[in-house]
Amino acid sequence: MRTTGLSKTFAGTTVLRNANLEVRRGEVHALLGGNGSGKSTLIKLLAGVYRADAGGRIEVQGVCADADEWSPSMARSGGLHFVHQDPAVFGALTVAENLAIGRGFVCTATGRVNWPATRRRTAQILERFSLDVSPDTLVAELRPADRTMLAIARALQDQEGAHDGVLVLDEPTASLPAWEVEILLAALRKYAAAGQTIVYVSHRLSEVLELADRVTVLRDGAQVATRETRNLTEEQLVELIVGRGLDRVFPERSERVSNDVVLSVRGLIAGPLRGIDLDLHRGEILGVAGLLGSGRSALLRALFGDLLMTAGQIQLAGQAYRPSRPARAMKAGIAMVPEDRGTEALFGSLSVRENLSASVVARYWARARLQHRREHLDARSLVEAYDVRPASDQSIAGTLSGGNQQKIVMARWLRRDPLVLLLDEPTQGVDVQARADIYEHVRRAVAAGTAVLLVTSDFEELAHVADRAVVVREGRVAAEVSGAELDPHRLTELSYLFKETTA
Repeated sequence: MRTTGLSKTFAGTTVLRNANLEVRRGEVHALLGGNGSGKSTLIKLLAGVYRADAGGRIEVQGVCADADEWSPSMARSGGLHFVHQDPAVFGALTVAENLAIGRGFVCTATGRVNWPATRRRTAQILERFSLDVSPDTLVAELRPADRTMLAIARALQDQEGAHDGVLVLDEPTASLPAWEVEILLAALRKYAAAGQTIVYVSHRLSEVLELADRVTVLRDGAQVATRETRNLTEEQLVELIVGRGLDRVFPERSERVSNDVVLSVRGLIAGPLRGIDLDLHRGEILGVAGLLGSGRSALLRALFGDLLMTAGQIQLAGQAYRPSRPARAMKAGIAMVPEDRGTEALFGSLSVRENLSASVVARYWARARLQHRREHLDARSLVEAYDVRPASDQSIAGTLSGGNQQKIVMARWLRRDPLVLLLDEPTQGVDVQARADIYEHVRRAVAAGTAVLLVTSDFEELAHVADRAVVVREGRVAAEVSGAELDPHRLTELSYLFKETTA
C-alpha cells in the first residue's frame, strides 16, 4: 500500500499536508501521532469516508487512483479492512450471526437460513483465526479482546488468500485491561508471522515497539518520520510525536507538599472495600495502585457518593463528611473524572460548550434566563486554555478525538476549583501529547491547592506523576510508597503480593 501527497482541508484549515505512507506486504506498520496530527484523517481518507484534496495518489494492491477520486468501493477492491476502537459487533447476536452480517447467511434452496451450514462455516473461520469460542455463543458474553478478534475475523473472512489485503486497526487496545491487551497482541503477532499486512494505530508506545516492524509519525498534519522499530526506544518515539523528550511529558512534582490533611479516611467499608485508611494532603497527588478488582475504583466512587458507604469515618477539610450522593460531594468541593469517559462523563450528543457548562450551569441563570453569551465566552476561553481541537465550542463533543474529549471533561471539573479531585484512569485512550496536556493542568490545580487522588493502571505513569502512592489489595491499603520506592517495578510487585505489607 502506498499514498503520496495526501492533503485534506476543512473550512480553510489544513489538517493533513502532503502525507506519504508506504506499507510493505506482510509487515506491521504503526501510524502514530498526537491530537490534531492527522492520523485519524489519513485513516478516513484511506477508507473513502473523506475525499482528499487534489494532488495526492492512493494505491492498494493494484487498485490505484487520484486521492480526490478514492471511494469506499475502491478501498474494498484494494483489500482494505478496518477495525476501530469500538469493534461494532452486536452483543445480542451470536458469533455465527455476527460473522454472517455483511457476508450473508448460508441459505437453503427455499431461502431459509441453513443453520447447520452456517455454524460449520463459522467454526472454520474461528479455527482459522484461533478464536476458541462457540458459534452459538452470544457476543455479549465474550471477553473484550475476543470481541475485537471477532471483528478482525469478520473483516478478513472473505480474503481470497489467507493473508491477503491490509488490516487497519485503529486503537484496538485503548479500552482493554492489560491482560486482555496481551491476548489480542498474541493473536496479532500470529497473524503477522503468517504474512498478514497490518496498519496499527495506537497511543501505547510499548505495544508499538513490541509489535510493529516500522512506524510513521505525523505531527501537526505533516509526516515527520518513518523508521524501523528495531532502532527506536520509547523515549525517541515520544520525542518524534510531541517534539520534546519523555522527561518533559510529565510535569515536575511539587517541591513541597503541605502537611495540611484535606481528606482523612478511616475504616471505610463500601462495596469491595474492607476497611480503607488513608490521608490526602493539600497540594498533593496521591496515587492509588492495584490490580483490576482490588477496590481502587470503588474507593473513588465511595468518596464521590456513587457507592454506598456502610461503615467508617471520613473528614473533609477538618469536618465530618458522609458522601451520600454525588450532588453532596460536589457541594462539598469534590470532583470526579470517571474511568468510562463515553458513558459516565461525556455528553456525546451535546456541544463542547454544553459539556463545559454542565458542572456550573447555575452560574449562567439570571432573571429566569440562561445567559448564553456569557456561557459562550467562558467556553471559548476554556477551549483555548485546554487546547481543545478543533477550537470551537460549537462542535459536537462525541465527534472529537478521545484526547480532546478528556480535556473537555477535565476542564468541566477543574473550572470548579475543587478541594479534592478524584481521577480514575484519566489518560486511558489518549495519546502522549494529550496525556502531557492533561497532567500539566492537573499540576496547575495542585499548585493552587487542590488535592488529587489518582487511579491508573499505568504504573510507570503513576510513578512519574504521583508524590506518594498507596497500593490497594483485596479492598485494603496494603502498602504505601514514596521517594525512591515510588517505582513502577515496586508498585507491580506490591500489587501482586498476597501477604499484607505495612508501610
